[in-house]
Amino acid sequence: MAEENKAEQKTSAPGDARDKLESSKQHARRAAEDLKSAAGAIADEYRGKAEQKWGEARGKAEQAWGDARDRARTFQEDAEQYVRENPTKAIFTALGIGFVLGLIFRR
Repeated sequence: MAEENKAEQKTSAPGDARDKLESSKQHARRAAEDLKSAAGAIADEYRGKAEQKWGEARGKAEQAWGDARDRARTFQEDAEQYVRENPTKAIFTALGIGFVLGLIFRR
């Protein structure tokens, strides 16, 4: 009788090992799937944050570009108005600046 129990245990041991192996495989697959879904969720979260920051930075850059363009346009308009009101001063100023730059670059 003891020999029969030993024989049954020997034949059932490989079956138990296979069952445990399959169970371990399924557990590992589930763990991998859980990890994959968690990583995907984190990636989506960071992607959303990055898109939000990109939008904010783009808005600020567009605003800065618009401000710089407006300032340059205002400066140009002011310069044109000054030249129209003071043509003689503008001509002599331009000649003086040209003369000084010529002396500087000649050396």
